[in-house]
Amino acid sequence: MAKQVKITETVLRDGHQSLMATRMRTEDMLPVAAELDEVGYASLEVWGGATFDSCLRFLNEDPWERLRSLKKVIKKTPLQMLLRGQNLLGYRHYPDDVVERFVKKSVENGIDIIRIFDALNDVRNLEVAIRATKEAGAHAQGCIVYTTSPVHDISMYLELAHKLKDMGVDSICIKDMAGLLTPQVAYELVSRIKKEIDLPLQLHCHYTSGLAAVTYMKAIEAGVDIIDTAFSSFALSTSQPATETMVAILAETEYDTGIDLEKVSMLNRHFKDVKKKREEFVAVSGIDPEVLVYQIPGGMLSNLRNALRQQKMLDKYEEVLKEVPRIREELGYPPLVTPMSQIVGTQAVFNVITGKRYQVKSKEIKDYVKGLYGKSPGPISEEFRKQIIGDEEPITCRPADLLSPIYEKKAEEIKDLARSEEDVLSYILFPEPALNFFKKRNG
Repeated sequence: MAKQVKITETVLRDGHQSLMATRMRTEDMLPVAAELDEVGYASLEVWGGATFDSCLRFLNEDPWERLRSLKKVIKKTPLQMLLRGQNLLGYRHYPDDVVERFVKKSVENGIDIIRIFDALNDVRNLEVAIRATKEAGAHAQGCIVYTTSPVHDISMYLELAHKLKDMGVDSICIKDMAGLLTPQVAYELVSRIKKEIDLPLQLHCHYTSGLAAVTYMKAIEAGVDIIDTAFSSFALSTSQPATETMVAILAETEYDTGIDLEKVSMLNRHFKDVKKKREEFVAVSGIDPEVLVYQIPGGMLSNLRNALRQQKMLDKYEEVLKEVPRIREELGYPPLVTPMSQIVGTQAVFNVITGKRYQVKSKEIKDYVKGLYGKSPGPISEEFRKQIIGDEEPITCRPADLLSPIYEKKAEEIKDLARSEEDVLSYILFPEPALNFFKKRNG
């Protein structure tokens, strides 16, 4: 049966992360926060992803204060964040005591919905974050990280959705970070999940390949409940489909969002001005259907270009693009999402600029093959494993089981500069940027 489709607005998080290097400031958000609250969104994605790191490292802002400031103004619409499971907002696993405290403090400071994913779809890396979210009284959204490979198919994703339900999530999100989900596969995947699992289902697609708007329509026809969009000034390219466009398309159907197109168009003018004001950080790029071949997300493409430019080897760019899928196959086809996109991309650059594959092996590639990031989606050959870690045996337990609690120790380390538990958590996740920020803040 037809039903109203809801929208999560991503302009305050993934929109500017995708198109403006996460450089939108809190002062750019607050002038329209109250009006955003009146639009009628399912939620506003305002925190998590790279925003935390960027606040401390580049903007001299306290990410916790940003969250509190937005929550003071936005009273009706749930505030949502993106969390990398056991990685939290960093690039490695943290002990359970840190995960539990971070989730608790995120909810206390204003987060209502936590979207939790693991780069490898290893549900063991989601357990603690999901449980902590529920215990804190927030909505836990479990993620299916979508990619394509010989080991990824509808049945595998359906099994993952059942596991997420069994873990107690309140909703499920299909996260298509590279824009690989085609309309027909979306229709089939959504249909199967909605038929077998009685939970709200959300779809998050990037526009990188140019497919996302059509993919959204087929997913809506199949029964998806919520879609992620961004205001047009921060949409398309490597971001999400445009909010105004999807509102207009759905207004002519039985799935009408109920959102006032004129209201969102007026609000978009503010974000056009923000984009112009911060234009030095804006990445100019169109759609790139080559992502369907190489499966490299847009942000990763720019990182690869920058790495090669620094080495004065930009002429090797095409060679690096071809190296990425080779490495991905050898690693058992991990989805190219943070931190796997960085790990695979870095190794691809090493392999090409040295002229000999795996002559230089990053610490992260060794840790991955050891199993310290989780279980690879597909098998890793014994020959390749030996090439990377020699005779060392990979682990089979949940990676975080090997980590000892560290919160109290870190709190003692930073006691002279930290003013709160939130400060300690910032320091644990990003030690150097946090220290620099505290020193400036404390004079």
